[in-house]
Amino acid sequence: MRIRLRYRKLGKVRFTSHRDVARCWERALRRAELPVASTEGFSPRPKVHFGLALSTGHESLGEYLDVDLLEPEAASVDLATLPERLTPLLPPGIDVEAVAIIDRSHTSLQEAVTLCTWVIEVPGTSPEALAAAADTLLSATELPVVRERKGKKVADDLRPGILRLQVVGATPPEAPEPGSVLEADLATQPRSVRPAELLAAFDP
Repeated sequence: MRIRLRYRKLGKVRFTSHRDVARCWERALRRAELPVASTEGFSPRPKVHFGLALSTGHESLGEYLDVDLLEPEAASVDLATLPERLTPLLPPGIDVEAVAIIDRSHTSLQEAVTLCTWVIEVPGTSPEALAAAADTLLSATELPVVRERKGKKVADDLRPGILRLQVVGATPPEAPEPGSVLEADLATQPRSVRPAELLAAFDP
């Protein structure tokens, strides 16, 4: 049986790398005594499947994780209480919110996630000015960028990967500097658009 977990990553834990978070998950699943299936071979590993890697320093309200459980032991796992069971075993700031059974024939998490919605605070810019800049960006036919792949510089176009831009208001009063809040839907396929690349397109 394969289950999919949705969790948040907020607060100081955002400075933990994706690889270290993966180790935390493996430890939590082991401490919860879940019947996790393992790979075969000389160095078996738990069958845990992550989606897109969240860059260090970013928070997330929707991270996903697939876990393969052994049969028939999986039938004894109470999925309804699994979020409350796993959250205390994870670092503070990682909270499991939901769990569901997934058909193994479904696409992998890497393929299923086609976009990410980002909420970005842009200091020193009024909502009106940022909205005008967003409209200009969306009206562009192309947004050339130079990326590095396998040690080589490659020319690319960001515009197809920018699916939506919307200014949702000003930054909260407690923000270090007044500014605006931008929501952006950025594609992850065939190539992902990073928030830093988006902001650079506003002001190279």
